[in-house]
Amino acid sequence: MSAQSEIAAQKTATVNDPLGTFGRYLTLWVTLAIIMGISLGHFFEQGFAFLSTLEIGQVNLVVAVLIWVMIYPMMVSVDFNSLKQIGARPKGLIITSVTNWFVKPFTMAALGWLFFQVFFVDWVAPSDAKEYIAGMILLGSAPCTAMVFVWSQLTKGDATYTLVQVSLNDVVMILAYAPIVAFLLGISDIIVPWETLLLSVVLYVVIPLTAGYLTRLHLLRRGSEEEVSQFTDKLKPWTIIGLLLTVVLLFGFQGETILAHPIVILLIAIPLIIQSLGVAAIAYTWAWLWRVPIEIAGPVALIGSSNFFELAVAVAISLFGLDSGAALATVVGVLVEVPIMLLIVHLVNRTRHWFI
Repeated sequence: MSAQSEIAAQKTATVNDPLGTFGRYLTLWVTLAIIMGISLGHFFEQGFAFLSTLEIGQVNLVVAVLIWVMIYPMMVSVDFNSLKQIGARPKGLIITSVTNWFVKPFTMAALGWLFFQVFFVDWVAPSDAKEYIAGMILLGSAPCTAMVFVWSQLTKGDATYTLVQVSLNDVVMILAYAPIVAFLLGISDIIVPWETLLLSVVLYVVIPLTAGYLTRLHLLRRGSEEEVSQFTDKLKPWTIIGLLLTVVLLFGFQGETILAHPIVILLIAIPLIIQSLGVAAIAYTWAWLWRVPIEIAGPVALIGSSNFFELAVAVAISLFGLDSGAALATVVGVLVEVPIMLLIVHLVNRTRHWFI
């Protein structure tokens, strides 16, 4: 192969790689970020404690800014003109709705019961086991809002369709979250923290979407869709940087908890990982059988396996207390989500040819 041909091949590989050259080693960078976060959280506990107080309605403002950095490029890619065509492609929305609201909460409850009432019954006190199960249910009943945009972008997901999927989830969550949680926990007085829910939607969807729309409008006035693509390509490294800094913060916030309760965290993580991968497999397989395009099938799997952890943590604290097992379980959900999502992103990118 000539030098020019080799350079051309490298350029083609870079364009076709959803993660880019730097992002191809994302698992390594995230692993290092996790180690760094735990270490910094241990040695600079007061600093991270201060950062954790910068929040409104259980939504951390520092993390919110980093999430804006991550999802802004995808919001620029949202084509508002194609929104009216979403109704002609309902399969992805159907799969997302069914897996998130008729499969995910109930499989999470079942796995929680199986592991903590059967497999781990000799290792965990009954009162703690009930709280861990409750936390898992709170987590499994709250599908993700913000981070899905990041994972979708890393799989070359359809930005416009992903936005509609997330927005539909938010609407359903307002109506269905409390009844589902009340049914599975057997508690009648579930109070949804509306401040957390609505503020998260505004911070993670409305604001970045508005910024993305205005940017897209400006770029299209200057040139064409190609200029939009070039702009978002330049921002791609910032998505990865924002993700890594978010991982450092999340693990830094919980550094002492991880070091103090490693075995408990491992026990909680096992059913959470199984449930997330299982739901993703159900959604992805269904999308493949239904011949859903990969740019929709990838986000379908990712949305089904991720969680709206701010909401789950807020409800766990309000119902069971800050130091409860339920709150700890929701925090473990935060910690395991990034590695799980990276694995699913990798599998989606490796199986793209199944959908061609």
